Amino acid sequence: MKRNQYSTLAARAGSWLRRAVPALLLWATVAHAAAPALEAEFAAGLKEEGLAGAVWSEVLPDGTVKVGASGLRDAARQVPMQADTRMQVGSVGKVALALGVLRLISEDKLTLDTPLQQVLPELALRNPWLASDPVRIRHLLAHTSGLDNVRFWQAFSLQPAPDTPLAAAFDCGGNLLRVRTRPGSRYAYSNMGYGLLGMVIERVTGQPYERYLDAQLLQPLGMGDSTFGFVSQAGAQADPRLAMGYFEHGVAQPAVPQYLRPAAQFTTTAADMGKLAQFLMGDGKLQGTQFIDLALMGALSEPAGTDAAQAGLATGHGLALAVRDRHNVVGACHPGTAVGFRAMLCIYPEQDSAFFVAFNTDAERADYERFNRLLLRDLELPLRAPAPQGTPAPTVENWQGVYVPSPSAMASMAWVDAVFGFTRLKWDGESLFLIPFQGEPKELEPVGGLLFRASDRSTPSHVLMQEDGKHVLSDGLRSYERASMLRMLVLWGSLALGAAGLLYVLVVGVWRAALRSLGRGDHLFAPLLSLLALLLPLPFFYFQSYLRLGDVTVASVLLTLATGALPLATAFGLARCWRSRGTAAEAGSWAKWDWVALLAALQLLLVLAWWGLLPLRLWQM
Repeated sequence: MKRNQYSTLAARAGSWLRRAVPALLLWATVAHAAAPALEAEFAAGLKEEGLAGAVWSEVLPDGTVKVGASGLRDAARQVPMQADTRMQVGSVGKVALALGVLRLISEDKLTLDTPLQQVLPELALRNPWLASDPVRIRHLLAHTSGLDNVRFWQAFSLQPAPDTPLAAAFDCGGNLLRVRTRPGSRYAYSNMGYGLLGMVIERVTGQPYERYLDAQLLQPLGMGDSTFGFVSQAGAQADPRLAMGYFEHGVAQPAVPQYLRPAAQFTTTAADMGKLAQFLMGDGKLQGTQFIDLALMGALSEPAGTDAAQAGLATGHGLALAVRDRHNVVGACHPGTAVGFRAMLCIYPEQDSAFFVAFNTDAERADYERFNRLLLRDLELPLRAPAPQGTPAPTVENWQGVYVPSPSAMASMAWVDAVFGFTRLKWDGESLFLIPFQGEPKELEPVGGLLFRASDRSTPSHVLMQEDGKHVLSDGLRSYERASMLRMLVLWGSLALGAAGLLYVLVVGVWRAALRSLGRGDHLFAPLLSLLALLLPLPFFYFQSYLRLGDVTVASVLLTLATGALPLATAFGLARCWRSRGTAAEAGSWAKWDWVALLAALQLLLVLAWWGLLPLRLWQM
């Protein structure tokens, strides 16, 4: 109601009205007083972070849903963001899709333990643990299937149409659906897994997953402004209510279809997400009828079955949401990223509170967490005291060493993760220290046994484990295995020697060319040309959309040819060294250095080829 309506009613009813609806009047006062302050802070934050606009919703303990908006929906036309503006929320849509799968389970059309290949027998799934641990529906929901996350060509392509068959995302064959860890044992975020869940829905229901979920999930939930279907700012699927998406510096990017659309295609509003949050915190009933089984609702954010969970760590991912411990408040959340958008959904069932926020800018350097803090502060959730210190296990020092991600976030980037994504674990007798190669060191305080708490967390955040004789560190959402120091030294040494060798080829080769002494018969002639050929794709990449990184284009073909030619040219240079070995004395010491440099470079190139990084074929990565 408007304020003048309250005044009229008050005048007519007098003190009776004040006694009858004190809570309503109090709510109205707070809502009108708090909203401008929150909007002002959002407006300031958007400006400082270089973001176009934002919408948000808050669910209060009394069931009220407050919505707000700030900034611009369309920066080019200076159209302001409205509370009912439609936004794309990327992976936040996984939460809704998971509910759709749980609805099918509640209707006895599936079970959590149904093997994936029982529903989709045509899949070329490579699972070494198939006999004892097949990939099940629960594993796909909880990201514990062991499948890879995503390939470049699945994420960055302009080839798919809005109705491209979901199976097209898995036509590559080979190792695409290789299970890297025992299903159920470790969390590893997988967009492919949710792409497969979309296929499961279609196989079970006999209709496109978008149509089924819109009608059988979103409509019953009252989310009439939301859809799993493709919506864009331009073209046949254009919606004038959809905000334009942006990157850094205000570069606009309309939405495009994608191969793994069940994992990231969802358009919604702040009010609809408030309704979704309310349902997530409820008992699974709609209008008194059990829509989703109560037991399944209780498992939405409860990590279960993983090695970390069995070791006592309560953080991790459930069937739809992940436990999130930030700012002395513990909830269940899911972030999302879409083309030009960022989003976050968090629920706090113990306090009957929740928030959702979405931005129509995807900027790498922006601090999106500041807005989460604003909403948490506005919700006035009680702060949780940090878990007290406990006596660590006497064997903690045995876990010291160098750790690498296991599994890697992307299988094709395993070498990069091993060489640059490692972290050191050090025990000083009182605290455990995580010292990543990239990032700030983190102190972990013992809370008992092999459980530890990071200084910026309230609850235990890490656990040490032994699996199959391997030392493992996990935070519930990432796992690291201790690597042999010899193996790491070999990897680092290989990189250092190879980089030095390639640098030698570049510097000495260019120097000889400047002196006009670099003939076709020179040891470095072919390797230098091959190195310089790596520059050829750059202008083509510059002028093509980054959304085509995974497509076969002039740029990507040139990159493949150049990276494929490099080891061949280096080997050719070594062959020239071998043939001219008898004249090495006449050539002086340079010939020996050419030998060393080319050998060093070639060994690195062969290592990269062994790890699948050469030749660099973005359309297969």
